[in-house]
Amino acid sequence: MEIEKTVPKDGPSIEEVKKYIDKYKNELIVIKYGGNVFIDRNIFNNFISDICILNKLGLSIIIVHGGGPRIKRELEKSNIESKFIRGLRVTDEKIINIVEDVLIDFNEDIVNSLIQKGSNAVSINTKKNNVIEVIPETEELGFVGKPSKINTNIIKDIIKVSSVPIISPLGLGKNNQTFNINGDTAAGAIAKSLKCRRLLLMTNVEGVLDKEKKLIEEITSSEILEMINNEIITEGMIPKINTCLDAVMNGVTGVGIIDGRKKHSILFELFSDKGAGTLIRK
Repeated sequence: MEIEKTVPKDGPSIEEVKKYIDKYKNELIVIKYGGNVFIDRNIFNNFISDICILNKLGLSIIIVHGGGPRIKRELEKSNIESKFIRGLRVTDEKIINIVEDVLIDFNEDIVNSLIQKGSNAVSINTKKNNVIEVIPETEELGFVGKPSKINTNIIKDIIKVSSVPIISPLGLGKNNQTFNINGDTAAGAIAKSLKCRRLLLMTNVEGVLDKEKKLIEEITSSEILEMINNEIITEGMIPKINTCLDAVMNGVTGVGIIDGRKKHSILFELFSDKGAGTLIRK
């Protein structure tokens, strides 16, 4: 494998890639791809090419994707109004069927795009290779689940043959009922159960910002809790941050919140000293 030929010219330097590649050689990395910005096809294609590069460099990558904007679009087409409680969509029988279809469709889009680029990828969702068992989040949310068990063997078997598992944030509860799961929560649960070296959450923000709105490159969990108490971290960022804290407290070495709008942000986060967002450690 020639690193020079694999790493793009506008990516991290070859020296840095060589330095970091050994660090991740026998480690697992979970990448969560989601957020409002990712309807943009250019960003999607950039993400696909970065994952192919990591795959060609021999890293073990697991993708968990979201699908909020696509779900919203489909529900609007059917004139279904969504209600949210604490940031989670109230999901009845009609909605869960649409959610499942949209997420599996997006899942297959990612898989096919990777295969076209020369990387092997395998779909994991509620209809095929399901790995997430769930319990209901709360009764009022309907078919929204939280992971209770992850079948890591299926994931490990896919990685063993240098394929990339692509996981929908869906799980099965009692009687094989499908449940929707918050994408960050699903990614966190998978990263914890595999004791991953890294969990990367791709978003449409730069990372965690201080009160001067400047990017914080690295932060510990106690510093983050202080920022929540001082209301520097607010609203939509709090559930994401809670996922990060839960992960680093339960065996994940570091969690990165990175800006998916920036080209090659995944490569810069993994293969450069500076990173590409905020790294959260215990």
